[in-house]
Amino acid sequence: MREALFCVENLRIAYPHNNDEQPIWAVDDVSFTLQPGERMGLVGESGCGKSTLGRSAMRLLPPSSRIEGMVKFQGRSVFDLTQTELRQFRGEVVALVFQDPMTRLDPLMTIGNHCLETLKAHSPGLSTREAKAKALSTLEKVKIPASRWNQYPHEFSGGMRQRVAIALALLLNPKLIVADEPTTSLDVTVSAQILQELTRLCTAENMALLLISHDLAVVAEYCDRIGVMYKGKMVEMGSSRDVFQNPQHEYTRSLLQAALHIQADQGSGESGVGNKGEALNSVSPILRVTNLKQYYTLEPNFVERLFQSQNQTIKAVDDITLELYPGEILGLVGESGCGKSTLSRTILQLIRPTSGKVEFLGRDLTTLSGQEIRQWRRQIQMVFQDPHACLNPAMTVGQSIADPVLIHKLADPHQAKQEVVWMLEKVGLTPPELYIDRYPSDLSGGQQQRVAIARALITRPKLIICDEPVSMLDASVQSQVLDLMLHLKAEFDLTYLFITHDLWLARFLCDRIAVMNSGKIVEIGSKNQIFNNPQHPYTKTLLAAAPLLANS
Repeated sequence: MREALFCVENLRIAYPHNNDEQPIWAVDDVSFTLQPGERMGLVGESGCGKSTLGRSAMRLLPPSSRIEGMVKFQGRSVFDLTQTELRQFRGEVVALVFQDPMTRLDPLMTIGNHCLETLKAHSPGLSTREAKAKALSTLEKVKIPASRWNQYPHEFSGGMRQRVAIALALLLNPKLIVADEPTTSLDVTVSAQILQELTRLCTAENMALLLISHDLAVVAEYCDRIGVMYKGKMVEMGSSRDVFQNPQHEYTRSLLQAALHIQADQGSGESGVGNKGEALNSVSPILRVTNLKQYYTLEPNFVERLFQSQNQTIKAVDDITLELYPGEILGLVGESGCGKSTLSRTILQLIRPTSGKVEFLGRDLTTLSGQEIRQWRRQIQMVFQDPHACLNPAMTVGQSIADPVLIHKLADPHQAKQEVVWMLEKVGLTPPELYIDRYPSDLSGGQQQRVAIARALITRPKLIICDEPVSMLDASVQSQVLDLMLHLKAEFDLTYLFITHDLWLARFLCDRIAVMNSGKIVEIGSKNQIFNNPQHPYTKTLLAAAPLLANS
């Protein structure tokens, strides 16, 4: 019998805690093996121990963590490696792709320097020219053009940064890639391209893949074997076919049910608005965007100036016109880097447009002063993709939710606290007393997103812009948050602009869908029109690439 490439034996991991307390096992008695070339998916709710298990493969746990059991690579214990061996091991043998690319990228380094540093640290004999050629080839695999070599991470969208992180993992041709939610912030076409590239490398290079994901359809499509984790334990493991067609554990069945609920064709009217058709023409739009442009200029460096005199222009938002009606949910879909988030920030006037109009309730926001815009923002709120990034870690849940009320002087501190308690109940964080004095780090991802929604709602806005609000959540929590958003929409008479790269989410939630590509709206129509009779080639490409979880 051949030796396993990667082996986990009776692994238990507890994070640092007081010595007089019983350890809380983040990973509890987990065992499995990975063979060369094998692709294994790891699924489960947020906080179940998936990422902890993945980080143990590279010994990236806090120094005082309590660890029992073994993690072996080709028969050798990972926990016995010296610091010198560990440095070589990380990257050359096992590479980790983090969920949040900014934990991997230095904001002060260009993308090119990230690649060169990684290559030269492990292969000092490489010349700069050889290293750059290899780096550009790898970046091309994840669809990052050579023209962006000298840009910094903040100049990339979230999805584009994730492509860079995946490229850095592939640079050294490791034997095992641990991919922790690697395509969470990517659209379906790029996600499919990258996962196809990863699976191709697994076959060609005999490389193993441990894919940690909450997207069951992706795991079903690209993995040979699946492990389901729940509260630190591996509750089910088997071939992808067996687990999805005949789940044995109750938790696995609930995950599948939640994913199928979102992917089900809801038909018109499910979101509480329905297919308005001609009714939209009988009311004034709450938001009208006219010929909106947001252009960025990339200035060439000294060497580039010698060969080219003109600056490069990126048309992030390129002459967009659209209308959003009261009570409607308009979905905005498209690939990462197409300008979806830039459009949302321009609508909010967080960045001023190059040209064009943004009219909200009949008022052109582009003509207002900073003070006037601040007043109008209480009517337009935003729910971001990563709730942890938009919540101040030093502020309690109660303080974070009350902050907008106090900023806009809508209540005194006593009234604000009463509003917070009421809003916590509305978003399902009950009893409120249990959450109001806790910090974001004490909450799960789904709970953090509920806090972010409560914070957005407390000023009683008329329009909420949702920028990938559930993309970082597992299927069961996604379903809960989406159902909550529909319930709150009806109760508070809200209008949503819902930005997503997940087409099934858009179909589940939205009345109309606008498809965005390279800064332009290439197609807009009812969800039934977009899904049943797409007109634009790009829309057809998106639909063809979207993984669908078959209901057995």
